[in-house]
Amino acid sequence: MKRISWMAVLVVGITASTGVLAQGAAPAGDPAKGSQKVAMCQGCHGIDGWRTAFPEVYRVPKIAGQHSAYLIAALKEYKAGNRGHPSMKAIAASLSDADMADIAAYYAQTPLQQAVK
Repeated sequence: MKRISWMAVLVVGITASTGVLAQGAAPAGDPAKGSQKVAMCQGCHGIDGWRTAFPEVYRVPKIAGQHSAYLIAALKEYKAGNRGHPSMKAIAASLSDADMADIAAYYAQTPLQQAVK
């Protein structure tokens, strides 16, 4: 069962990243500005091994080192209501395009071990 789950995640990830690449380059963000905007992200994405219990129990993905275009696309999908996580929808709804680009730039240049403290 776990093998099927990981395969499904891999297929979805490849499909999503292909869509991101087709969209072109992400708008340039400022990692320094992004570092000042990630407090709301760190509560879940910055804790090693963190699991959330809302709306169900699952391991929170690490976003440090992710490609900025993927992060921006994901945030826009949450903001548009095309992704279903209630907390992420609410957070993304509060972000401007510049905020998304800055946050994505910060996480894209941040190594995983630096983001997890």
